[in-house]
Amino acid sequence: MSNHRRPVGERPEFQYVPREPRRHRYLDEDDDQVDYAPPAEDDDVVTTGRHAVVYDDRHVDEPHADYTEPVYEQSAYENPVYEQPFDPEPVYEDGYGPRSYGDAHAYRAPAVDDRAYDEPAYADEPVHVDEQYEAHTYPYDTPPDEPDVAFAEAETQIISAIPEEIPPTRAHARTQARRRKQAKGRARRGKLFGALAAATVLIVLVGIVFVGGKMFFGGPDAPADYAGPGGPEVVVQVHPGDTAEEIASTLAERDVVASGSAFFNAAVQSNAMNSVQPGFYSLSTQIPADDAVQELVDPASRVGQMIISEGRQLHDTTDVQTGAKKKGIYTLISEASCIGEAGQEQCIGYDDLNAAGAGDLSALGVPDWAKDAVAGVPDRDRQLEGLIAAGSWDFDPTAGPAAILQRLVTESSASYEKTGILTAGNQVGLTPYKMLIAASLVEREAMPDDFSKVARVILNRLAVNQALQFDSTVNYALDTTELATTDADRAQVTPWNTYASPGLPATPISSPSIGALQAVEQPAPGDWIYFVTVDSKGTTLFTKSYDEHLANIDQALNNGILNSGR
Repeated sequence: MSNHRRPVGERPEFQYVPREPRRHRYLDEDDDQVDYAPPAEDDDVVTTGRHAVVYDDRHVDEPHADYTEPVYEQSAYENPVYEQPFDPEPVYEDGYGPRSYGDAHAYRAPAVDDRAYDEPAYADEPVHVDEQYEAHTYPYDTPPDEPDVAFAEAETQIISAIPEEIPPTRAHARTQARRRKQAKGRARRGKLFGALAAATVLIVLVGIVFVGGKMFFGGPDAPADYAGPGGPEVVVQVHPGDTAEEIASTLAERDVVASGSAFFNAAVQSNAMNSVQPGFYSLSTQIPADDAVQELVDPASRVGQMIISEGRQLHDTTDVQTGAKKKGIYTLISEASCIGEAGQEQCIGYDDLNAAGAGDLSALGVPDWAKDAVAGVPDRDRQLEGLIAAGSWDFDPTAGPAAILQRLVTESSASYEKTGILTAGNQVGLTPYKMLIAASLVEREAMPDDFSKVARVILNRLAVNQALQFDSTVNYALDTTELATTDADRAQVTPWNTYASPGLPATPISSPSIGALQAVEQPAPGDWIYFVTVDSKGTTLFTKSYDEHLANIDQALNNGILNSGR
């Protein structure tokens, strides 16, 4: 649609004189040149004929959220006086005015940006529609569907005469210069802010290094530390999951080091600290932090640690064949309780432990499910048999014998209960304490692969009230260890000898493993009544037939398994 329309103020009913045709906003070839003097007071207001256009400072080709449309001031044709001639416009080399229809923006680019008008520059910007180019009426005699041919030809000549490049106006040049100046300012401010941020980070890092350096490597404000040579030893405990900070606090409380910070600084520089395990340690007091670290990581500083193997008894036993002594649980506790320099150790005695083990059941931590049976044990020195489980143990050696035993019995009971001992006995017809006794027999009579079968033999014999006749029960009362026993030994009537009395012995005969206890809780299915080990590899044969059992015994005798050393 042509931009050359008549002023909106013209009236449709006005009749023009043919002799004096209406002049358009461009100059005909025979028109006189008119001098043009742009207004001096405001270069930002550029006139195009009778319409003054106020341009924004921003470049019209740059999309911007704050862009505002040019404000078209009211034309002088609001109430036109048609008798007066139009003011002529200045003519440049191209034959048109500075902002007339030779302006490149009027024909080559939209007023806002180079996109089509049906696509807004921004998602939140409404589609720009120049009302100047939209709905209007034609006051001419020629209807809209019959365009003025002469007018269209003149418009085509004007478009073809537009120069390829239009030099920017002074207002536009000033705008571009101002923008370049603002961009340089923003760049300088960005560099300044970046330098300030880098300086801030550097100051923080220097502070960290300074403070950390004094903390870890000493200085005027280094943490307090002893110079030595050290005082008497104390026992400290490292709990499971303790961090270096928590260990440092413990050592400071026990006066091993002057401050927790000093020990922590020394500990983080020692790779050996990774080997420290939970337990009890005997350390010198008032020693330098570095020495405290060295003592803590020394295996010799570990105290109150022992390992109870499966099948171990409370008291020492002697091997009949070799005469070798096998340490009992009381001996192991005594040795683990020693504190002090070599030759000057202070240890809890074996006899002290044996006496404490014969004491009050509640003080010793005996569980409720075992108290009644333990209270009826004929030998008080053996009442804790089987109640201290096999495994690795740590205890405070500075505690008394009864306190040490109470700790071991209590934690062992919790371990047994985790296997289901409180309820599994209902399926096999045994109380929890009797299940513990049966498990101790399984531990001493069989190899782990045969645990469940031996458990089944025990239950089958108990079901028919047949004597168990286990040599291990004979040896227990004698404090000896022997695979075979003599007739004289088997003839001795004791609360534990299952040759002399039917049923289970009075107490467990050792500390059973968890595997042996689980075998009693879930025995293998079978009708076996007899079993015997027939070779040194531990091969065990099971049978229901007594005749087959006698044949298996002969095989064991031929292999020298059942020969007594006496």
